[in-house]
Amino acid sequence: MDMITADQYLLVYNAFSFTFASMAAATLFFWFGRSQVGPAYKTALTITGLVTAIAAYHYYRIFESWSEAYALTDGVITASGVAFNDAYRYVDWLLTVPLLLIELVLVMRLSQSATVSTSVRLGSAAALMIILGYPGEIADNNSTRALWGTLSSIPFLYIVWELFKGLGDAIERQPESARGLIKQARLLTFASWGFYPIVYMIPYTNLAGGAVETGVQIGYTIADLIAKAGVGILVYMIAVRKSAAEYGEPGKPAAVTATH
Repeated sequence: MDMITADQYLLVYNAFSFTFASMAAATLFFWFGRSQVGPAYKTALTITGLVTAIAAYHYYRIFESWSEAYALTDGVITASGVAFNDAYRYVDWLLTVPLLLIELVLVMRLSQSATVSTSVRLGSAAALMIILGYPGEIADNNSTRALWGTLSSIPFLYIVWELFKGLGDAIERQPESARGLIKQARLLTFASWGFYPIVYMIPYTNLAGGAVETGVQIGYTIADLIAKAGVGILVYMIAVRKSAAEYGEPGKPAAVTATH
């Protein structure tokens, strides 16, 4: 592990702390927000909150591991001898990345068969993407990192195709009030996920020593905030608008009119 400066240590330390608090707060917001949407969208918000809850737990563990890996004394950083455990991040992604796609599918409220088949395809591709990326992340040479990064990009490209082509017609059939938000959620998902490969390639740059480790940790953290909390807020807004369109008032079923 490359040695870092005190400023780099504190930057990452504070970023992890902020992200843990943000994910925990987002979890409460999404779960309490279930009362504001119709019955058909409560599961989507439950999963949205589950994503940020899992992320909050793992960021707490990442924060602890970072704190244990270094000792800051009188402005001087020394290695403690305990390795920083970055595997927490990949365990988090293995759980949350498929759920991120599933929450987007659920909030679209497709037919049951389409929901199941699309969720299985996207969830499986997302899990495969993470599994293939991990050997490269922990590799000690860039050629191995490049190999596994390339393999990981194959399921990523399939996911992009599904989001923009496979779900294109379904998005156009969504209520007009929510259609724009769904497109924004799809675009933000693509943009944030596209940022991960850029961070993944930071070790290829000419950055020296601890700047590489700092760049990777900060980059992944920013991407996580956008992909999980940011997209989650859009999913919540979609659920509220679709509830208003379908139930008349968010969270309350429309009144049933008796017929004679």
